[in-house]
Amino acid sequence: MSYMLLIHEPVGQRAGRSEAEGRALYDKMLQWGAGLQARGVLRAGESLADQSRGTRVRMQGGRAQLLDGPFAEAKEMVGGFFLIDVPTRAEALAIAQSCPAAKWCTVEVREVAPCWVGSAEASAPGR
Repeated sequence: MSYMLLIHEPVGQRAGRSEAEGRALYDKMLQWGAGLQARGVLRAGESLADQSRGTRVRMQGGRAQLLDGPFAEAKEMVGGFFLIDVPTRAEALAIAQSCPAAKWCTVEVREVAPCWVGSAEASAPGR
């Protein structure tokens, strides 16, 4: 079963670090990802650029509306992700707890599922 680990970090947190500090944290994440790769559970993982370099796209009235970052209403941003494939949710949660970023960010664990799968299915016994 596939799970997405979304790394939510406070907006502006990166700006408070020196380059050396940022590189050291990034190296920890790379090492952690390499461990997942060695275990055969990592499908993909990437760090994302700061939200100031993002653009939100929304179609409204048949026209594209583009909003360039930074996004004033955001208190957190998705700073990266890991897509893992493990047999159980419990294992996905254990992996998330071992993520170095959990010390300075929030790691959200979400099962990969089609958009028609609602909350009733997700909360079914055995999930």
